[in-house]
Amino acid sequence: MTRSTTSSRSLAEAPAPNPPPHPEIAALAERLRHRFADPELLVTAVTHRSWCSEHDGSVSNERLEFLGDAVLSVVVAERLYESATVWPEGQMAKMRARIVSEPVLAEAARSVELGRALRLGRGEDGSGGRDKPSLLSDSYEGVVGAIHRDGGLEAARRFILGTLGDAIVEAESRPGDHDHKTRLQELAARKTLPSPRYRVEHEGPDHERVYHATVDLGGPIRGRGTGRSKKEAEQAAAAQAVAACTGSSAS
Repeated sequence: MTRSTTSSRSLAEAPAPNPPPHPEIAALAERLRHRFADPELLVTAVTHRSWCSEHDGSVSNERLEFLGDAVLSVVVAERLYESATVWPEGQMAKMRARIVSEPVLAEAARSVELGRALRLGRGEDGSGGRDKPSLLSDSYEGVVGAIHRDGGLEAARRFILGTLGDAIVEAESRPGDHDHKTRLQELAARKTLPSPRYRVEHEGPDHERVYHATVDLGGPIRGRGTGRSKKEAEQAAAAQAVAACTGSSAS
């Protein structure tokens, strides 16, 4: 009996994995739909170097970002390779570059509200770092690296395809076209404009539905577009806004 009691006590006293130390990081873990065996990996993934400069002993996400960049490239390349056998190497390389571009990764980061969980220095936080495309895209890669280290390639693949699925489908459906939404996001970042915000409405019966999109970057720059799908309308609106930004005519 004593032996059994000792064994039960040992099991009961076995330490449980430590949860992430901040509620926002714990909430992010739920949104990622990955149960971390090592929660410290996620903490590191959302730690910007500006935080480390104010907190001795902290580790930034730069190494995980390096790993995540490589994992992301492999997963997207494999998906494109398997999707069709007719695309030449050069076309697939352009499609992959579009999918893993800074604006697309920043939107993927926003889809899981990654910015809310970032650990930033006071200056970076005060200057809008939580919604900065470059910072969000880097942190997204850090999260990919963390999931890969914690759960392996399949876990990372599930996260990547779950958050970049729409971007991949769009690239596959328009392999030779310009991605006007990505172009507009890049222009907005270069000109230090707010991130594009889209609004879409539709009219008509289901079998003849028409979508109308508007995009606003704050101030006078905006665009309108119409299409047979939400994505087509958004692309048309983005093309008009790109023309407004560059002084060219929308094609």
